Amino acid sequence: MVIENGLSRVFPNANISVHHGLLGAARATCGDKAGISAIIGTGSNTCLYDGKEVIDNVTNLGYLCGDEGSGTHLGKKLIRHYFYRELPKGLEQELEHFIGGGKQKVLDTIYGDVPPNVYLASFTRFMSEHMEHPFIQRILYRSFAEFIDRHVRKYDGHLRLPVHFIGSIAYVFQDMLKIVLTERAMQHGVFIKQPIDHLVDYHRQFVN
Repeated sequence: MVIENGLSRVFPNANISVHHGLLGAARATCGDKAGISAIIGTGSNTCLYDGKEVIDNVTNLGYLCGDEGSGTHLGKKLIRHYFYRELPKGLEQELEHFIGGGKQKVLDTIYGDVPPNVYLASFTRFMSEHMEHPFIQRILYRSFAEFIDRHVRKYDGHLRLPVHFIGSIAYVFQDMLKIVLTERAMQHGVFIKQPIDHLVDYHRQFVN
């Protein structure tokens, strides 16, 4: 209601309808067809869509307890390996160069004024630059497998319906997501970095 009232003041002659972001993701990816829509960016979320409405959603616990597969989740895994001395030597040196301040800078930033989820997610840029490294591939695989198993596979019809993805993380690392889905006899749908253009197309086609 607050958002709707605010928009009404800016666009007094418009017909305004405000809904949850998951419905927007579902409309952008599925259109008027049934499917599963997954958001993987800084955070993550999913929903089951029947072609008109979101009919199921596995609870998203946020970056403290959940957000599997997200940029924050991936960043946490990479940083843990770094602090626990588990990174291959060459990769560790590359990461230290990327950080530009060592372990103390990481700790100061995580527990400082910058939102920790945003900072942790920023490490996916390093992972994208080294995505061919076997160690990075293992982190990606395990994180995405956890996301698919804990969220997407809980929906009725997950073996029958396409799984669509929205978000920068899903878009950049889509090859690994396709591997995870194929291993589970699931089918991928579209991968969209930004949903806005697809949402515009949806409203042009299906909303009067």
